[in-house]
Amino acid sequence: MKVPVTLTINGVAHALEVAPNATLLDVLRRDLGLTGAKESCLEGRCGACTVLLDGRAVNACLLLAASADGRAVTTIEGLGRGGDLHPLQQAFLEHGALQCGYCTPGMIMAGVALLASVPHPDEETIRRALHGNLCRCTGYV
Repeated sequence: MKVPVTLTINGVAHALEVAPNATLLDVLRRDLGLTGAKESCLEGRCGACTVLLDGRAVNACLLLAASADGRAVTTIEGLGRGGDLHPLQQAFLEHGALQCGYCTPGMIMAGVALLASVPHPDEETIRRALHGNLCRCTGYV
């Protein structure tokens, strides 16, 4: 049995039929080929699958795709425009914040959500916003 779902992903509407237990992460990676959101812990503890749902950072591994019906999803693939990187992507690149890159999409998506609500956050606010994102390269800091 499949469930009809309409999602606007990176500004493009997608009408899909998904399994009732399919997560948003499943749909993004397997059905739509958007692999920027990473599959890691599948428990919402690492942040590697972070995407924006109506502008709010969420763990795509915990959200059923059917519950996102009619909503807007932004993935790391949808941040840049016209071949240009998003300013936060550019900042990560310029400041060597990439490491292995596995956590980078989730970190950037959490950062974009933060900057949309707090344009000039202090260090403590940034730490709180990124708290759910783990970087194994830095010893989880």
